[in-house]
Amino acid sequence: MRDVQKTPDTRNIPIDKVGVKNIRYPIVVLDKSKARQHTVARVNMYVDLPHHFKGTHMSRFIEVLNLYHGEISIESLDSILREMKQRLEASRAHLELDFPYFIEKAAPVSGARSLMEYQCRMIGILGEEQDFILGVSVPVTSLCPCSREISARGAHNQRSLLSVQIRYRGHVWIEDLVSWLEGCASAPVYALLKREDEKAVTEQAYDNPMFVEDIVRAVTEKLAGVPEITWFQVECENFESIHNHSAYALVESSSL
Repeated sequence: MRDVQKTPDTRNIPIDKVGVKNIRYPIVVLDKSKARQHTVARVNMYVDLPHHFKGTHMSRFIEVLNLYHGEISIESLDSILREMKQRLEASRAHLELDFPYFIEKAAPVSGARSLMEYQCRMIGILGEEQDFILGVSVPVTSLCPCSREISARGAHNQRSLLSVQIRYRGHVWIEDLVSWLEGCASAPVYALLKREDEKAVTEQAYDNPMFVEDIVRAVTEKLAGVPEITWFQVECENFESIHNHSAYALVESSSL
């Protein structure tokens, strides 16, 4: 049969990324306490396309994915990217995995245990050199220092979302990254709290007021002190409880 994708294109325009998006697929993630955790990722797969090809072969992306069924993990990313480059005759391959990751947490006073969900991301890129980025988004609590200062009773607090992307050498556990981020906010968020826990978390936040700027600076100080981390970007969004807007801040290590 005629291969239409390989027919010449005369417009002389190369394409940086072409491929498939939003494939739901089972993957395996390293788990600090249980060795491995099975989850389901949304997968994006792209390659570059030379200017002289009309199109890429979309079915080959799925074929590559199926080759690694049951084995898709951080350890196999390099092999998957190399297979993508070879099968699709590309010079650059790009793979994104977005997935939920679950960590068991104990409430601060009662010790009640529950599973907390965190959204994570792995990005692998292979051209002449290889690049890998690990990302995690962590819900936390922030309490406004200004509100506490000017109010006779209480202070407004809100849910915040801390999102970090890192490049690193060696290995960094997702659990450690989550713990570092939670320690940089007014208080952590839990899936299960008893009354005594709610009291403790509320008071912890009140005793530790932080602006969105304070949070990203605290994370910056923490990550800058981790020798395995070679680059990071941290952003925080506070979903304000008494304002009709969110507060936002971002720091990238290369701009320090």
